[in-house]
Amino acid sequence: MAGAPDMMRGDEAFMRRCLELAVRGAGTVSPNPMVGSVVVHEGRVIGEGWHERYGGPHAEVNAIASVREPELLPASTLYVNLEPCSHFGKTPPCSDLIVSTKIPRVVVGCVDPHEKVAGRGITRLREAGVDVSVGILGEESERINEAFMTSHRKGRPFVMLKIAQTLDGRIATSLGASKWITGEESRLEVHRLRSRFDAVLTSSSTAVFDDAELTVRHCEGRQPLRVLLDRQLRVPLESKLFGPEARTLVFASADATEPARVAMLGSRGVEVVTVPSPSGRMSLQGVLAELHRRRVLSVMVEAGSSLAAAFVRERLADKLCLFVAPRLFGGDGLPSLASLDVLLPGQSVNLRFSGTRMAGMDLMIEAYFD
Repeated sequence: MAGAPDMMRGDEAFMRRCLELAVRGAGTVSPNPMVGSVVVHEGRVIGEGWHERYGGPHAEVNAIASVREPELLPASTLYVNLEPCSHFGKTPPCSDLIVSTKIPRVVVGCVDPHEKVAGRGITRLREAGVDVSVGILGEESERINEAFMTSHRKGRPFVMLKIAQTLDGRIATSLGASKWITGEESRLEVHRLRSRFDAVLTSSSTAVFDDAELTVRHCEGRQPLRVLLDRQLRVPLESKLFGPEARTLVFASADATEPARVAMLGSRGVEVVTVPSPSGRMSLQGVLAELHRRRVLSVMVEAGSSLAAAFVRERLADKLCLFVAPRLFGGDGLPSLASLDVLLPGQSVNLRFSGTRMAGMDLMIEAYFD
């Protein structure tokens, strides 16, 4: 077994290349996962591919098609960061293609949680005599498709809170002024993030006060679905959120949907959906359930302290992306989060840091909720 560690290191290197290829599909393949694939013969990469767009060929198909010497396939290894599919969807099963090419070994990053796959692709390969290794860079493979994983495991979209604050945890002054706390580099990064999420969600209060467009403007990328929580349909029709640059979906309370108001929004291409609002509070679980039904895998929340805190209190937030500016507003400024009902240190909401880096003069912190 002296060569096992060397093989493992080689497997990890090629799997890392799969992950590099996979992210090229960010913003174009949802609701499918991001997948990259590499074909290796005697330590040499002879084919590469990734899932480029929703409805298009999968990564394994593109990688195999890129091999200029197909006669080498029966003596090669295929690497892929997600289990090859085993069912007919918009494309034929990738596991069948791999078997037909007589590739003898396949290395998989992680199992696909989709109910139509969920280990069946691996079983199909093994039953055909293919040597399959699973779990190489498994944690990284799951993380890269965290939205896809969350959607299929929890039955709701992956939710990230985006907060831009001062060093002392304030998102606005006592007068409500918040433009601009962070610098241009942070704001550009927010636009990049928007392009990678299926939807950007905000509250009526934020929409009225900031009149933000919530679109991708300063970088290339698709426009996310804009989601507005407006229980009483009070956001003005002239709001930038209702502009033609991107689609907007409004969630409202059933008792607030005046037909005339809904019709005016509809004339602007805005769809209104009603959700339960017990005790005057909109059901966030109901909102996420409807977005899940519409195959929205990921949601970035850009809102004020009350809505952000509500997602945290209800344990519906998966990740926090915090932009911290080297400024101080003091205790009379508006805090980043409203009350979380924490009375003792042991009741605190815990997170795990996953990365920090500079965005110009600001600090960008990423963390996951436990």
